[in-house]
Amino acid sequence: MAEELKPELCVIGAGAAGLAAAEAAAALGASVVLIEKGRMGGEHLNTACVPSKAMLAAARRAEAFRSSGPFGIKLAKPAVEFDEVNDHVHRVINAIAPNESRERLAGLRVRVIEGEARFRDTRTVAVGQGHDGGDDVRFEVRARRFIIATGSKPQVPEISGLDQCPYFTNETIFEARERPKHLIVVGAGQSGLELAQAFRRLGSEVSVLELDKPLAQEDPECAAIVLDALEREGVTIRGGVKVERVRTLRQRIEVVLAGDTEETIQGTDLLVAVGRRPNIAGLNLESARVKVDPAGIVVNKRFGTTNRRIYAIGDVTSLPHSTHSAQQQAALLVKHLLFRLPVGLQVDEIPRVTFTEPELAHVGLTYERANEVHGGAVRLLRWPYLDNDRAQTERETHGHIKVVTDTKGLILGVTIVGAAASEQISTWTLAINHGLNIRAMADLVVPYPTYMEVGKRAAISFFAPKLSTSWVRRLSGLLRRFG
Repeated sequence: MAEELKPELCVIGAGAAGLAAAEAAAALGASVVLIEKGRMGGEHLNTACVPSKAMLAAARRAEAFRSSGPFGIKLAKPAVEFDEVNDHVHRVINAIAPNESRERLAGLRVRVIEGEARFRDTRTVAVGQGHDGGDDVRFEVRARRFIIATGSKPQVPEISGLDQCPYFTNETIFEARERPKHLIVVGAGQSGLELAQAFRRLGSEVSVLELDKPLAQEDPECAAIVLDALEREGVTIRGGVKVERVRTLRQRIEVVLAGDTEETIQGTDLLVAVGRRPNIAGLNLESARVKVDPAGIVVNKRFGTTNRRIYAIGDVTSLPHSTHSAQQQAALLVKHLLFRLPVGLQVDEIPRVTFTEPELAHVGLTYERANEVHGGAVRLLRWPYLDNDRAQTERETHGHIKVVTDTKGLILGVTIVGAAASEQISTWTLAINHGLNIRAMADLVVPYPTYMEVGKRAAISFFAPKLSTSWVRRLSGLLRRFG
């Protein structure tokens, strides 16, 4: 007979969003049940953020050997032991895993249940092992509130022959023990390009194919700097091409592109990185009366679904897909549920980063969007890395910052392409979230020499036109006479 549980909160999914919600609610005294059918930590720990950044770190060190000549350091070509790179990736995962383990959650008084969750009705979840609502149900959870945080899984495009061809996704690529000789990447978004650069630096030949423009959601000028850097390293990137079909031919992968004349690209391995889709299979959301659309579970501004008892956060919704976005959604939702505090998630105020070299980071409105919203009453401030002393010392002079403000100096959006962009964007995110004027950034004292000076110099440039007016010069001259 199934054990019946009646917690205040039931969280389905132990990824970034689910863990953050369960931990926060338990810390605030709520009784919490957390259901997970797979590995604790979800995608971000096991198959996405953590392993990809660990691999990028290894690739960055290999590239540092190759590019050390201008510093006066002569080194032989690095020898990459790919199986040891794979070991490094999994050591990093294992080092972080205890922070997101069942044992740690139990210590926080969260009841962790391993199994599949399936809604039986609008307020009951049955938990079993691969069950269909039958006799293997071990628990029935009737919570006051439910949070669905089941994340997403790789989107697999409809390409002829793909189902007959071996391929990697971001969930399987980190299991490879042998380095691909020629990796063909389908998809030139954030994930596709990060992995493309990593594998190229680790010694693979890499070709990237994209139906749309590469990095289509990013500022075109800044995206071009990233793409140019990858191409200079030897990554072949082609945008505006459609993959017609794929096939295996004598232990090689053959990709055929659509067009008037048939074009074929051959490689040894294939990586499909065309995006994500919500992970809702098996939840039986129809019985819970929860509405879904192609982007995921439909939620309102308070993360509520069409069932007043059920909420959804993270990648299972259409909200921005990132670990930090999911964790922020969890924090806001828990405060709303326990303290009835208003939810104030502003999608434009969530930063995003492409962790290539150079990095590309953005928060807020783009220049084009700001022009639409503010009727053209905006200003665009720029400053190049070339004029930054730290960039010169590190030989990282490719890139710039673009800051969008209104005519009074309210900061609306920032895009940074260049070294340490991921670290710099946090300061600008704080400024936008708190409605700061550009004067605050111009007055900010930053250590010398650092990349943060790039942003400070851009902020100071806002006032340059005012300082060159005739009345300012006259006032300055008058004050000098009294000096």
